[in-house]
Amino acid sequence: MQQLTGDGDLPPTLGSVEAYVRFDDQERRNGASSIARMCGIIGYVGNRSAEGVVVEGLRRMEYRGYDSAGIALVAGDVLRVQKKAGKLANLEKLLSEQPLPASTIAMGHTRWATHGGPTDRNAHPHVGRNGRVAVVHNGIIENFAELRAQLEDRGHNFSSDTDTEIAAHLVELEVEAGRSVEDALRTVAKRLVGSFTLLAMDALQPDTIAATRRNSPLVVGLGEGENFLGSDVAAFIEFTRNALELEQDQVVAIRAGSVTVTDLDGNPAEGKPFLVTWDLSAAQKDGYDWFMRKEIFEQPKAVADALLGRRGLNGQLALDEMRLSDEDVRDIDKIIIIACGTSFYAGMVAKYAIEHWCRIPVEVELSSEFRYRDPILDNGTLVVAISQSGETADTLQAIRHARVQKSKVLAICNTNGSTIPRESDAVIYTHAGPEIGVASTKGFLTQLVACYLLGLYLAQVRGVKFDDEIARILDQLDGIPAAIESVLADAESVYALARDYVSTKSVLFLGRHAGYPVALEGALKLKELAYIHAEGFAAGELKHGPIALVEEGLPIFCVIPPRGRDQLHEKMISGIQEVRARGARTICLAEEDDELIKPYADTLITLPKVPVLLQPLVATVPLQLFACELATAMGHDVDMPRNLAKSVTVE
Repeated sequence: MQQLTGDGDLPPTLGSVEAYVRFDDQERRNGASSIARMCGIIGYVGNRSAEGVVVEGLRRMEYRGYDSAGIALVAGDVLRVQKKAGKLANLEKLLSEQPLPASTIAMGHTRWATHGGPTDRNAHPHVGRNGRVAVVHNGIIENFAELRAQLEDRGHNFSSDTDTEIAAHLVELEVEAGRSVEDALRTVAKRLVGSFTLLAMDALQPDTIAATRRNSPLVVGLGEGENFLGSDVAAFIEFTRNALELEQDQVVAIRAGSVTVTDLDGNPAEGKPFLVTWDLSAAQKDGYDWFMRKEIFEQPKAVADALLGRRGLNGQLALDEMRLSDEDVRDIDKIIIIACGTSFYAGMVAKYAIEHWCRIPVEVELSSEFRYRDPILDNGTLVVAISQSGETADTLQAIRHARVQKSKVLAICNTNGSTIPRESDAVIYTHAGPEIGVASTKGFLTQLVACYLLGLYLAQVRGVKFDDEIARILDQLDGIPAAIESVLADAESVYALARDYVSTKSVLFLGRHAGYPVALEGALKLKELAYIHAEGFAAGELKHGPIALVEEGLPIFCVIPPRGRDQLHEKMISGIQEVRARGARTICLAEEDDELIKPYADTLITLPKVPVLLQPLVATVPLQLFACELATAMGHDVDMPRNLAKSVTVE
């Protein structure tokens, strides 16, 4: 065990400041991630044990995904830092073996590797050259190489491969020049290019933590004689429900008895206060083995909540968050849906529904590709951005591009007050509640509900559907929670099926029409959780290449559309016959009274009868159950799959 600081071994005392950063000689060197996820950040100033508050806050944010954890505190004008690669338990073990002194001010961090591999020395917090300042950071500092070169020219040495460490050195230079830590952070933030949340603490200003944000989440928790900073409210929900939302490029300084907000020029500013409406029990497993499994079973309620209050007194659809005028809606001549991952598949379903109900052309784009293809946008284009967190970096940059081109932007999001809804012209909140598991479940289904509501609202305002037609579809949506309940009632048979395939190396998924995105989502869930080859295809594309993958015993999930529309059902059966002829094992998801499919199904999973456009709301659920149970049987961490995290907050 070594005792090191930001410059390597330093003398035990630097004036009145000591800095200790402890880490093992054995480091995991797995390379840097190509993208950054949402790190967990917490800061605390008050009268409690700061170490206890910070460690518990980090535990509540583990769902974000991370590869190291660390804590910094000040005790007696001495900065103390401990950090450790791996799970939070590794840090806790280190803290028990080498206890930190008591303190009432601390900040902590769980890191997802970007610049520099997931090692102890790259873990946060990072300290300045003289060990006086500690910094934690979420995001990427794009001009870090230039700033690092400038510091190295001044004689600074660096102990990590991270972009974050330069911020610690820069802030320390400012406080050594006599500035307060918040003034220092303001000055440094002006020099930084990129997306970041930064927290900074100065050993010689032991009553203050300062923070700033740019294109990265940060929220303030307001207590009595104590205050908090966090990546989200989960960091401090145990202690307070009163919170403050910060705008871009604002700086906040928290002390035990005060919170001060300014802009980067030091002018007084105001955050937006809000009340957290869910409590700590929402982040507990309630007896389930995994958060994901709990969230799968929460889907009937989540869908009902997403539909709650959507009809006005006149029976018409009413979307309170819709800030577009009826004239704006009528002027729309094209819709482009942008999203990533699971949200992208929700957008694909939305395309089928909106084009059918509204007769408006709809494109669905990956957010990461959207602005790089020079899309054709104008003020008649509605860009719909789907993001569970509201902080997805690719999607955020895409909507900013759309707004520059004068397009209207509507966000579909679960997180009230997050960046994407704030920067959009309109928003439909999904009201799914906290989703802790990395693999989205109720988040996806509530996104689908929001997409359906958007389609129906457009149809209502534009007059392309009669009120009774819209009311009938809304009634069908109101019946979906009970339909999902019926699917969940048969969960054990899906679990048994999953255990039968614990040794499988590949699974294919087939669907047509709205069942095609369901197939893609089913494949994604297996990739995320079971780490096996899984692909989803449009069934009509089989003979154009994918059928070459079919071999004896290969399991293939087949999403069977309801009968009676455009011969979809018959076409799907033809595709099933093709793969069965080549030895595949067919697992068919079909309506409960579909007798025609039985001869072609090696395993039949029955679904309640719903319209074809709404079928994804029920057909997705067995695929979630299958992936969750298969990953469990294979011994994987279902809630925190390897290499993944909940939100991608930088490009």
